[in-house]
Amino acid sequence: MSASTTEALQARLQEGAAAMGLELSAPQLAQLMEFLALLQKWNKVYNLTAVRDPQEMLTHHLLDSLAAVLPLRRHLAQLAQSGAVQGRGVRLLDVGSGGGLPGVVFAICCPELDVSCVDTVGKKAAFIQQAAVALKLRNLHGVHARVETLTTPFDLISCRAFASLPDFVTWSRSALAAPHGVWLAMKGKHPEDEIAALPADVAVFHVEQLTVPGLDAERCIVWLRVKN
Repeated sequence: MSASTTEALQARLQEGAAAMGLELSAPQLAQLMEFLALLQKWNKVYNLTAVRDPQEMLTHHLLDSLAAVLPLRRHLAQLAQSGAVQGRGVRLLDVGSGGGLPGVVFAICCPELDVSCVDTVGKKAAFIQQAAVALKLRNLHGVHARVETLTTPFDLISCRAFASLPDFVTWSRSALAAPHGVWLAMKGKHPEDEIAALPADVAVFHVEQLTVPGLDAERCIVWLRVKN
């Protein structure tokens, strides 16, 4: 990308973050821009995303993922208050992470969070490891595995454009920490049919509407937990 393109993209990124009320430090903005450049570079080889245009990548991937950061930070604050994770950092598993969306964005914006991005495609997990080194993110890990095989307990399990809600919770359930663990599913329109098809012991406790600057499409987070 040329210097002028990079400057224009960074300005849009800053404007978008401000429009969402999201506070980001100068180093975090720099890391997000570097991540965008890495996505562009490695996409040519690894086919990480169908989106090729940098402007579109910014809106459809970066800003779309950033829209979930404030809700995530709010949940992290609630977890800290509850004392459920005393003595260690909060662990998040991002399922079907592909090019690291939203996992890498979460790792940049929430440095106190330990993020593992799992994907069944080895080259995608390798890209996450590469990004962790390039962006100096000690709290980011790429995991090449099927999510069903993971049993390490995670306090949060996220996904974006991964699978239906019933499949998402069923496949990742063995990795959900009990009793406080929650799922964070990023969706487009309110997925009524998927919610109706959830296992009987899984409850939706909040559907949160999101607004993504520059993206004229419905977005929401579906928050879920196992019923007590």
